[in-house]
Amino acid sequence: MPEPTVIRVEFAGEWFDPEVDRPFTIGREGDLAVDDNPYLHRAFLEIAHRDGLWWLTNVGTRLSATLSSAGGAVQSWLSPGASLPLVFAECVVVFTAGPTTYEIGVHTTTAPFAMAASGASAGVGDATVMPSQLTALQKALIVALAEPMLRREGVGVSELPTSTKAAERLGWSMSRFNRKLDNVCDKLDRMGVQGLRGGAGKLASNRRARLVEYAVSSQLVTRADLGLLDDEALRGADDDGGDA
Repeated sequence: MPEPTVIRVEFAGEWFDPEVDRPFTIGREGDLAVDDNPYLHRAFLEIAHRDGLWWLTNVGTRLSATLSSAGGAVQSWLSPGASLPLVFAECVVVFTAGPTTYEIGVHTTTAPFAMAASGASAGVGDATVMPSQLTALQKALIVALAEPMLRREGVGVSELPTSTKAAERLGWSMSRFNRKLDNVCDKLDRMGVQGLRGGAGKLASNRRARLVEYAVSSQLVTRADLGLLDDEALRGADDDGGDA
């Protein structure tokens, strides 16, 4: 019988080693006492080994956590009472209790699953339409909206900046920002991405969140694009025809 996968937990630079024969508890108290925060459950999360896998379980009653794996390509919401197998080599667990957000890293020695490195490009043929024609300005707009998610795994769309904040981050006027947002959403809508345009049978009230969700999950923008936010050439006078 093969040896169980070794798992390690990291919080604020401190490392912990859960044991196979007993649950590892995380909360205000337990094996990993995160913080003396009255909003945090005494026992909130539990890591345990069963059925040949390590599992993360939310044993709390009110708080939820986000589990982000494979460099942010896979994200799962862990509500009270739910369990998820820890099948990737590294994952990040993020949760908020009151005004404070916490981040815990989980590392395994041998992971049952891994993201295919060629997944983003494999299988792209003549019949596949990819949104590869975004200009630097269009990508900068998406990156400004997606910045929290790109910089920190586990961040959800509820924590995205407002259009005003994103425009300020780029040094753009609101009129310029809204025009660029319209252009990007129109372009992706024509490529079949749903939820980005208003009109008959289409709701665009949450199009910023939908745009970021699509762009990050499809790797249309990545951490490598964060440098666009500091590119002075993209802060210059408008424009170039309105669609850049």
